Formats: sequence, C-alpha cells, structure tokens
Amino acid sequence: MVISTLADGIARGVETVSGRISETLFEPVIRLGVTGLARSGKTVFITSLVANLLDRGRMPGLVAQQQGRIEAAFLQPQPDVTVPRFDFEAHLAALTAPAPHWPESTRTISELRLSLRVRPAGLLAGLQGPRTVHLDIVDYPGEWLLDLGLLDRSYQSWAQETLSRLEGRADAQDFIAHARAADPDAPHDEGVARDLARRFTAYLAGARDKGSYDCIPPGRFLLPGDLEGSPVLTFAPVPVAAAARRGTLHREMERRFEAYKSRVIKPFFHDHFARIDRQVVLVDALGAIHRGPRAVDDLARSMTDILSAFRPGRNAFLSQLWRGRRVERILFAATKADHLHHAQHDRLTAIMAALTRGARDRAQFAGAQTAAMAIASIRATTEETRRHEGRDLLCVRGRLLEDGRQAAFHPGELPEDPARLLGPAREGAGAWLDADYGAMRFAPATLSLAPGDGPPHIRLDRAAQFLIGDRL
Repeated sequence: MVISTLADGIARGVETVSGRISETLFEPVIRLGVTGLARSGKTVFITSLVANLLDRGRMPGLVAQQQGRIEAAFLQPQPDVTVPRFDFEAHLAALTAPAPHWPESTRTISELRLSLRVRPAGLLAGLQGPRTVHLDIVDYPGEWLLDLGLLDRSYQSWAQETLSRLEGRADAQDFIAHARAADPDAPHDEGVARDLARRFTAYLAGARDKGSYDCIPPGRFLLPGDLEGSPVLTFAPVPVAAAARRGTLHREMERRFEAYKSRVIKPFFHDHFARIDRQVVLVDALGAIHRGPRAVDDLARSMTDILSAFRPGRNAFLSQLWRGRRVERILFAATKADHLHHAQHDRLTAIMAALTRGARDRAQFAGAQTAAMAIASIRATTEETRRHEGRDLLCVRGRLLEDGRQAAFHPGELPEDPARLLGPAREGAGAWLDADYGAMRFAPATLSLAPGDGPPHIRLDRAAQFLIGDRL
C-alpha cells in the first residue's frame, strides 16, 4: 500500500512537471483568476471579456490586437473536467436579448478555456509561425478567498475575533445573545449547534444582502452548494477560554472547524487557487461610497484580507516547474465606471488605488505587478450634461433596473484627494460631512452589435493588456 501510494505520487509529479514543460515551451497556458465580493460583476466581466476577445473590434488597447497579430480566437473544452464550465453562451444571451437582463451571479467555481492563435512579434516574426496561447479563466467567489486566512488559525482565536467584530453591530445582536448564553463546556447538543449555526449564517446573509463589505469567514456559509446542512458547515463562534474537553459543545465546534479547514479550504487551495498566475479582483467601490464611511472602511479591510491569500511574486521558469505558480500580476478594478461621467473616472481610479495601497505595496515588494483601474465590463449608460441651479451637472442616462424607466442621474462629485473619503472611513464617521454620493442600479442597454464587435465597455481592453498582453 505504501509503495503503491509513493508510486502514484511520483507518477502524478512527473505528469505535472511534463505538463508544465509542455505549457511553457509549446502551447503556453495563462490561468486567470477572476474574483470579487458579492455584486462586484464577476459574471459580466468574464462574459464581456470573452465576447470581446472573440470579436475584437472594441479592443484597441490590447497591443497584440492593435498590431494585427491575433489571427483567431475560439472556445474549447477546459482541461479540468470535474469543474463546471462557465456558461458563457447563456450569460451572453441574457445581455444581448431584445429585453436584456443581468445574468445570474457567481455561486460556485467555474472555468472556461479560450484559445488564441497569435503571431510572434519582433525578431521572431519572420522565423516562427503562429502559436496557440490558452487562456483558462477561473471564476470563483471572493468570499472563498477570505477562508484561506483560516488555515493557520485555531478555533479559539477565530471565535474570539469574530465575536469581538460582531459585538457592536445591531444586526448581530440576536446571534451574539445566543452565543453568549451557550455553555461551551456543556455536553454537545446537536440542536444547540444547529441553532447557533443557523443564526450565525442568517446574520452573514443579512449583512451581505444589505451590502456589507465586512466579510467574515467562513465564506461557504453563504454559498454552501452541496455541503448545505452537513456538519462541516454546522458550527459557529462561541466564547471559549480554555482547552476543549471531550464530548462538549466546544470540542465539537472545534472539530468541525478543523474539518472545514481540511475538507473544504485545502482542496480549493490545492486544486484551483494555487494554480492561478494572473488575478483580477473586482470591486464595487461606488456602492461602498454610496453606503457611507463604514462601508468604505469595511471594503478596505476586506481588500487587505483578500490579498493576504495570494502568493504574489515573479513566476520564473524553474519555480513554475517545481514549486507551482505564483500570482505575477494582480489588477484591482473598480467596476461600474459607466455609472459616472468620464470626467470622474480618474478620481475613481485614484480612490481604488488608495483603497488597495497597503495590499498592492506588499504584492509589489514580493515581485508581483499590480494596477488599479476604473472599468465597466458592459456599458449600460450614455453621458449628458444638464443645467441645474446655474451650473452644469455631468450626468449619466440609463434604464433603471427597478422599473425600466429611462433616467438621467448625477451621482455627486468624487473628491480629487482620496483621503477625504478614507480619512472619515478610518475614523469611524457615521456619514460623509461635506458631500452626498448617490448610486443607481441600471439595467443593461439594448445592444446592436456590428460584425466583429463585442459588447461596448470602458477600459476592458486596457485591463486585458495588463493581465495577459505580455504573454501574447
């Protein structure tokens, strides 16, 4: 049995190394991770990116396309046959229908392979023919990334920190009261455990539905999939101060917490996350600004927590073969830039850069390249200027998601200095003192695409250039 296990491990290792050599020398593979917290636009980003790489008329910022070196692009089955395929065709149909609507959001991991036939540039152009570059796009919920931080945590430290974070939150008081009332040293009672887990999950779901950006792991409590109702998702933080005794509520909560780490988090890390070498993190920064300083502070903290999960750094040839991939480039993209007039896009980019400054500095120190950008994966609005009380207001017009009416909207003026937002956020201000920022929910616009054109967007071509342009 031991010899068989060793032989299987060696065989898998040889297969992995030979696959990486093949990828590196013959048909390079770029594994692009796409993540973000709820409502950040992951599904729309991937759908529009793939559509615009298939029909590249709107991609002048992608240098290989600008130079005419991309000869063809086509979809083919992804190599991971056990991972659900990203349903590109259904999502594109939703966006391009006569009555377009936003597609369903990310609920679990999915993958799609797009292959590009590209002619080489420079001195090799006349010596080599076109080669195939595979782009494997991996879509996964950002909440799952926060789970990676649990791998080096004990149940006791996680429980104490979580209860401390929830203590002052009005929506969490029902759970806090029951958690404080529970006796961790009492004999384990499955009914008590299930009730605590249900109340804890209800708080997490309620916070998410209200747009909270302070995401508390475990992420699978919100997106359980086929694990729903299983013991591995039936635990919650309770106040503990000493070592757990056998048969107690504390011991069972601790056992399930450790099982969550070994049976849920580690397989995701080894099977998917550790193989990513380019990453885009999508952020609904405008939504956070609209909700106020507390939401902006929560978002900044979540961005720091998310980046701590990455292994940033340069992906040298030998390290790729023997130690696995490292994330070489990370793009932090503020989505829904079409909800602002283009005159404010630079300010949104500066706010995005400031929100992620600490996270980006650490990644760059480790050798990864990072960037912040304001984008719109699908442009749902048009711009117009309206006269109001003696001054011109820069507005956007679109179809409202709630009732389908056309409306012009002025969201307020973002500050030139991001510190005017981040300062009150860090200080715990209850509201913005000198400004009022609005946000509207727009439905996708009806599209009429010319042959060779993908859906209209804002800076999606520049995002693609940063993420994969150097490999084309």
